[in-house]
Amino acid sequence: MAETGMVRRRVGRASDVLAERLAALITAGNIEEGERLPPERDLMQRYGVSRTVVREAITSLANRGLLHTRPGFRPVVRKPDYDQALSTIGHFVRHLLDDEEGVRNLFDTRVFIESGLARAAAREARKEDIEELGGVLERNRMAIGDSETFYATDVAFHALLYRIPRNPIYPVLHKAYVEWLVRHWCDMPRAADIDRLNFAGHAAVFQAIVDRDPDGAEQAMRRHLEVAWELVRSTFPAAPEVAGAAG
Repeated sequence: MAETGMVRRRVGRASDVLAERLAALITAGNIEEGERLPPERDLMQRYGVSRTVVREAITSLANRGLLHTRPGFRPVVRKPDYDQALSTIGHFVRHLLDDEEGVRNLFDTRVFIESGLARAAAREARKEDIEELGGVLERNRMAIGDSETFYATDVAFHALLYRIPRNPIYPVLHKAYVEWLVRHWCDMPRAADIDRLNFAGHAAVFQAIVDRDPDGAEQAMRRHLEVAWELVRSTFPAAPEVAGAAG
């Protein structure tokens, strides 16, 4: 075939080049969603590469959400959606979460996004959005002292702020933050006083949104999340004391 050997002649790792060629066919619709890739032997002959190169390319495309793979079956093409894209990023983000600095960097992105969402909600939230947010806030208040229910209503309050702009990317980001940070949230200290502190933060954000005060909403969210960060930070082991340090 005319393409035979093309992958070998192009610059770059053979598996990367093959992955890009197959990705281009998938995104262009030349290989349709739900269709299986050609057999490995066909790909080897068509592109003039080894079985190892084909398998590395398939792994790369699966990691990017473009293929669904199962042992013993030819890979199935899928078009990536927002959830798949964030899931792929998640494989890399999780490597950042083993130390406090990595978690702080991730948490800072959450502060940046949610303070902007609070600001936008104060300007743009519809009447029904504010009513729904108020309902979630009331359920959050009623759950004080019930750590599991309070956590669920806490997540629901923030999730609604991600939905208010009606941009499908934001709710996926919220889902990702929950998944990435859940280990630390589950390890945080829990008590009714802590619930009240977090509820007060939610209430301040809500009131600023009701008042149509973008600056106040942003500032309230930043204050709330800084308190939340201190709770997340408490889940890390204390640094060992340096011998001879002042007490």
